[in-house]
Amino acid sequence: MWQGHEPRRGGREEAHAAGDPDLVVTLGGDGTFLRGARIAAANGAAVLGVDLGRVGFLTEVPAEEVTGALNAVHEGRVTVEERMTLTMRASRNLELPAGMEALLCYGRGPALPPPPVRSLPEGAGAEAGAAAGTEAGAEGWGVPLDITAVNDIVLEKLARDRQAALGVYLAGRLLASYSADAVIVATPTGSTAYSFAAGGPVLSPHMDAVVFTPVAPHMTFNRTVVAAPDEPVGLRVLPHSGQVAVSVDGQLRGVLGPGDWIGVYGAANRLRLVRLGPTDFYSRLRSRFRLTDAPATAADGEAAPLFRPDSPVPADLAHLRLPPRPSGP
Repeated sequence: MWQGHEPRRGGREEAHAAGDPDLVVTLGGDGTFLRGARIAAANGAAVLGVDLGRVGFLTEVPAEEVTGALNAVHEGRVTVEERMTLTMRASRNLELPAGMEALLCYGRGPALPPPPVRSLPEGAGAEAGAAAGTEAGAEGWGVPLDITAVNDIVLEKLARDRQAALGVYLAGRLLASYSADAVIVATPTGSTAYSFAAGGPVLSPHMDAVVFTPVAPHMTFNRTVVAAPDEPVGLRVLPHSGQVAVSVDGQLRGVLGPGDWIGVYGAANRLRLVRLGPTDFYSRLRSRFRLTDAPATAADGEAAPLFRPDSPVPADLAHLRLPPRPSGP
């Protein structure tokens, strides 16, 4: 949606430039999918990912099946799966210091523009609307930013010799003050991305939760905390911290200094994924991450791929998410 000589646009601007489509189709890997998914979620469109990348954890359709997939969408033979996304407020509007973009985005093309202030819902009141876009609003609940994160929002140190020192608050209560390389606030969808690489747990994408994971913290408590979907995560930059970068799904969006803060919480916008059939998250987890069985189980032989009897599902189990009934002779 943008040319090399042009500044990049935000998600809403890109969707508007494309005619506000009902469906966004991405061609590439998971990085391309995330960009398209943020555009789709911010505008209520569905998204279909065509896999041209190396991992393809989020994409749905192999390249050779794209024609059949688009026909299925046109004929209504698909389902739409909804997933949680994140948004944020900040103590001030985000911005990049002069020269920072060239350093941090080397080899990756231009950075996205700083996120604008998000429009408040109708009925929020003139006073709240006026405060939302001003520094005065930062003295209370902060500035609502027009950001939609599918995977995660990350605060990470800028200088190698200066840790990110952050006060971390869950549901308004101090959890701890961290000195770390970074901290991650992720969705269940994002639990298999940066959070997973930092030692966090894998969460089912069918659930709603807010996942907080520290990266290389200089403290004894280095565990992930999984919060309820209505529990916000507040991150305040402490007085002696180095500067920290704010990234949304891997895209640099601003830099914070001591005294600044952000609040990350579940967004009203849901990601709408086009699915051609029943999703099989755990088989995809096993294949994409190339999970191997414990060597000590080799004598037991290979385990069956499904744990589901061939008989009808009992009434007390009918509400559970189970694999389809085995087919065959």
